Amino acid sequence: MQNSVLQNTHSRLRRFFIESLKDIYYAEQQLVKALNTLWEKATSDALKDAFEDHRQVTMTHVSRLEEIFGLLEVEPKIRKCEAIKGIISEANSIIDDTENDTLTRDAALIFAAQKAEHYEIATYGTLVQYARVLGLNDVAWLLEQTLQEEKEADSALTEIAEGFVNIRALQEEEK
Repeated sequence: MQNSVLQNTHSRLRRFFIESLKDIYYAEQQLVKALNTLWEKATSDALKDAFEDHRQVTMTHVSRLEEIFGLLEVEPKIRKCEAIKGIISEANSIIDDTENDTLTRDAALIFAAQKAEHYEIATYGTLVQYARVLGLNDVAWLLEQTLQEEKEADSALTEIAEGFVNIRALQEEEK
């Protein structure tokens, strides 16, 4: 009985899982662009490097999702992700609200980027579980790789923030 449930290609959960993959596929594509903007607006070399590194990893996430669509025999299509649109919009507002070439801006950019990372961590964590329930262990393994990379990006941003950005931002005087 359990195997037939796991192999049910017409289940509502499988359909929701695929729609959620389309959602995060859109999000990852948008984040590649957003990370380029964050890189351009960052002040410190450490933060610029972190944004560029994660942009490269994010391009891998896009390719990995395309591989997953292939395993599922589903055409890779996007579904507009309202959550990531909002997070990116907020990041753009943060850029507008902070001064160029300040570590206060870097602190704010880290804040914005970590919101995106936490959204991705929540999404990929749930997708891994859905894939396991659906008996898609190869897909779950690929999603788990992405989940770990998102957690690493979040940790790298925390290290930069706690290592020097937040303290130096505190020392900046308003003009």
